[in-house]
Amino acid sequence: MHDRTAPESLDPEDWDSLRDLAHRMVDDAFAYLAEVRERPVWQAMPEQVEASFRAPVPRAPEGAEAVYRQFTETVLPYPMGNIHPRFWAWVMGNGGMTGALAEFLAAVMNSNAGGGNHAAIRVERQVIDWIKAMLGFPAQAGGLLTSGASMANLIGLAVARHAMAGFDVRAEGMAAAPQPLVIYASSEAHSSNVRALELLGLGRAGLRRIPARPDFTLDLAALDAAIAADRAAGRRPVCVIGSAGTVNTGAIDDLSALADLSKREGLWFHVDGAIGAVAVLADNVRERLAGMERADSLALDLHKWMHMPFEAGCVLVRDAAVHRAAFAMAAEYLEPCERGLAGNQSGFHEYGVQTSRAFRALKVWMTLKEHGLDRFGRLIARNVEQARALGGRVRAEVELELLGPVSLNIVCFRYNPGGLDDAALNRLNREIMIRLQEAGTAALSDTTLDGRRWLRAAIVNYRSRDEDFELLVDEVLRLGRLLKESACS
Repeated sequence: MHDRTAPESLDPEDWDSLRDLAHRMVDDAFAYLAEVRERPVWQAMPEQVEASFRAPVPRAPEGAEAVYRQFTETVLPYPMGNIHPRFWAWVMGNGGMTGALAEFLAAVMNSNAGGGNHAAIRVERQVIDWIKAMLGFPAQAGGLLTSGASMANLIGLAVARHAMAGFDVRAEGMAAAPQPLVIYASSEAHSSNVRALELLGLGRAGLRRIPARPDFTLDLAALDAAIAADRAAGRRPVCVIGSAGTVNTGAIDDLSALADLSKREGLWFHVDGAIGAVAVLADNVRERLAGMERADSLALDLHKWMHMPFEAGCVLVRDAAVHRAAFAMAAEYLEPCERGLAGNQSGFHEYGVQTSRAFRALKVWMTLKEHGLDRFGRLIARNVEQARALGGRVRAEVELELLGPVSLNIVCFRYNPGGLDDAALNRLNREIMIRLQEAGTAALSDTTLDGRRWLRAAIVNYRSRDEDFELLVDEVLRLGRLLKESACS
């Protein structure tokens, strides 16, 4: 019973009632995921529901029961859809129940994983050690769990700038650079790398976008020429970015060749592995990722093909001392002690930009222990085979057009019955995509390559079955024919 004389608190007045509500939440969550196939992939939020999110902040308590009821009515029915078997819009994992429960347990502990002597630190160190071993990095390498690969790219490139600038960039700032610094990446590299260079003071002028080959991988000859031209012009090349799976098509750069070139030219080699680094676990992909293990820094996502609940990414840096030197800062209130709560070696706050950090390692630790790496490898391999099969079905349909070979897990195609110019086809295929989404049938995204718009199926989904892809193709054909007839009538 609640003690009416106790001081005001955020603890529940009735622990038993909240416990009963929590049990119902868990039961509802299990049913929600178990029945996900029976619901639309996505549905638009009605105006009256949207209006509820414009209400002012509550000043008085509403109670946990009422809040949960509002959640089930206004939030739960309108997810992004990436938990559904026919979500292929972007490269996003499904998550999983154990990971979700781990998030709850981590929140109960509410540990700050920035540093200190406690379990969350040990768990994150072990998880990072596992990831290093998985990707062939040395045991003594540095590492940090991040919100995702965008932050991991920023950290990796910040370390590259610190190590390769040729002056003390932390003390003097980029205004003191004696030469403009230059970093190289494919024209197909992810936009997070561009944003990272903007934040690091190199600007977009500091990024050389190297043309992609017809297979959408970085052109090595063009890279060689660009480095030579920049040196001749008095600029300072510092880093090459390789893509272990590009965001548009899933193309994998020749990472071994990029490692060789970077070593020969004395440049830092960073790999953006957000899309495909963990595909090293899959037998039908592993060989194509050779050379990734030679990177000086590597960014990857665990909330994509490893299906950890958002957010979970990781950065690895081959030289842990250089990693720490790029971020460590003396602060009296963070000094370690010989023993006690602060009795620990340097904290994770010295390897990135956050001092306060979530205990995101627990969901990774528990999920990897539950399933094991081999199961993830098999699921990744199955998605790659599903992408190849979808590409084969597209090739077999005269009204569909496939964009080049299927490199990894991303299939770009469009409805093209003939007789329409590219502008009309662009409009037609975008409408097909939107109607698929609005009907709740399937979620695709689209992308533009060489001025043409392509439907894009990014297959990172352990719930997808072969019949889901058959339904997708049938619906694209049905909608394409319907829309073409409407346009011509």
